[in-house]
Amino acid sequence: MAEIKNTLTSVPQNQFNINSEVRVPGDKSISHRSMILGGIANGITEVSGFLESGDCLATMQAMQSMGVKIEKEGNKYIVHGVGKHGLKAPDSGKIDCGNSGTGMRLLSGVMAAQQFDSEITGDKSLNSRPMTRITKPLEMMGANVSATKTGTAPLKFKAVDQLNSIDYQSPIASAQVKSCVLLAGLYSDGLVTLTEPKLSRDHTENMLRGFGCALQSNDLTVSMQGGQSLQATNIQVPADISSSAFFMVLALLSKNSQITFKNLCVNPSRTGVISILKLMGGDIKFTNQSTNAGEQIADVVVKSSQLHGIDIPHQYIASAIDEFPIVFIAAALATGETRLTNAMELRHKESDRITAMADGMKILGVNCHELDDGIVIQGGDLNGGHVDAQDDHRIAMSFLIAGQFAKGNITVDNCENIMTSFPNFLTICEDLGLWIS
Repeated sequence: MAEIKNTLTSVPQNQFNINSEVRVPGDKSISHRSMILGGIANGITEVSGFLESGDCLATMQAMQSMGVKIEKEGNKYIVHGVGKHGLKAPDSGKIDCGNSGTGMRLLSGVMAAQQFDSEITGDKSLNSRPMTRITKPLEMMGANVSATKTGTAPLKFKAVDQLNSIDYQSPIASAQVKSCVLLAGLYSDGLVTLTEPKLSRDHTENMLRGFGCALQSNDLTVSMQGGQSLQATNIQVPADISSSAFFMVLALLSKNSQITFKNLCVNPSRTGVISILKLMGGDIKFTNQSTNAGEQIADVVVKSSQLHGIDIPHQYIASAIDEFPIVFIAAALATGETRLTNAMELRHKESDRITAMADGMKILGVNCHELDDGIVIQGGDLNGGHVDAQDDHRIAMSFLIAGQFAKGNITVDNCENIMTSFPNFLTICEDLGLWIS
């Protein structure tokens, strides 16, 4: 596995073309959930294809710190579930989620219901991200949780005996908020219902059903009866669409190129990035479609295309929220104008992704300007330059891909957090013939 240094330089190539199959690592969202649900299920869960990234390993270690035995056997992880009420207080009393917002927000739903005190914390970036979005519904359910004065982590939980039912109208479309409430709902004494303004990804609902939990979904509302227990199952984690998006854009922008992504998760709540790229003129097709544990899987074939700017439809924002940095690079190299609005959530990721991308693209000569809730990008060329990824893995990878199409080298600072989601990113780049060092 290629070393990921803090500063990396991407060197453009002339007449670059690719014809290859790519297997990106396991889906990050599903990997997180496999460890949490497997840990509180009854019985032994086998997980194949788990993403061994910093974020997912932090979630696994959190479950281990609370008494869940997890072993690696070959390419599988064996999770010895302790049951819903079998978790124990970690020796330190603290759970460190590193850089993972998913880990922190999902684990909070579980910790809110435990009969012991605990504290969830993370690195500087994670501890600056908004947590009121989960503490509010958890408090409504009877959890004893406190955040900092600014509504951020560390989050401190006091022991409770029972959580209550809730009918929650979420002000934002967020799979993390929805998942937090549903996981807390396993410990509640009645019906738990959540409605969101737009449909967010539904991996938690799919996996809960796979573990034997009964849920009802109706448009933007999901509900479940509290008090249900989970039964162990086997999970095959498909390849991560968020990781593949970088190489999808690479294939679209390269001449005479085609990349086939094998065994990719194409859950409709995750394919917003594909819908957006197709609207921009991208040639993207699904083959060999199947279903595993409620998740739709396919091989995805992406071919060279002439991209053009669009007004990005609001209906795709929630399902493409993690992929916008690389979409912005596609827009910068397309013809015409691309406009994104109603995407304020991008300001609350590992970095403010609107400002971070706009600042970097301006350094590279892109004509773009920020909106309060989005960005406007005029397509054209990219110059070389020196940009700052602001310790955001998706910002770093996006600018490194951009470097293959620039008029000069693009050097990117603060790249080490690529390890949190895509440890073999540089290995795949090298296999495809990209020059990044």
